[in-house]
Amino acid sequence: MSIEEEQIVMPGDKLGIIEQYLPGEGTYDDNGEIKSSVLGNVKINQKMKVISVESDAKPALLKVGDVVYGQITDIKPQRANVKIDCIKDNARPLALPYMGAIHISQAKKDYLEKLSDAFRIGDIVQAKVVKITGDNVDLGTVDDDCGVLKAMCTRCRDYMHTTKKQNELQCNTCNKKEKRKISKNYVN
Repeated sequence: MSIEEEQIVMPGDKLGIIEQYLPGEGTYDDNGEIKSSVLGNVKINQKMKVISVESDAKPALLKVGDVVYGQITDIKPQRANVKIDCIKDNARPLALPYMGAIHISQAKKDYLEKLSDAFRIGDIVQAKVVKITGDNVDLGTVDDDCGVLKAMCTRCRDYMHTTKKQNELQCNTCNKKEKRKISKNYVN
């Protein structure tokens, strides 16, 4: 099937291959195949060899440098998985449900022995998009405004508040103290 200028395509439709075009706005590279990430009209720039999809609705698409909000869903020794909920300062909903991951080296400036000293399952985080490859979104929380925005106690599940110690939270109910990579925007 040959894709033509102004043709209407759906998310996931194949538009071409990397050898033909570079992926533009509204598209993504899926192992060498360029696919549409939005419902819209195909635009082809023959001079620049870029194929893109223009949408009237223009849902939000992630790009490197975006600051996002999400929730920690799983923690492995080297990566914390994040369900990305929205882009900061962008009222439009995300075009696709995104999952991201924070590598232990991107969690904080200092050495971190265990990711569980920075995040726990259920934490609400603010993170920066560092890299996007296919459907993999790498996130970082090295910046001061990035990190945990809200956390719950692992013992009683009540909300925690900051203490005078850096990167330490304390439970309002059971007084348990836990370590986190806390954002300067943490909500007490």
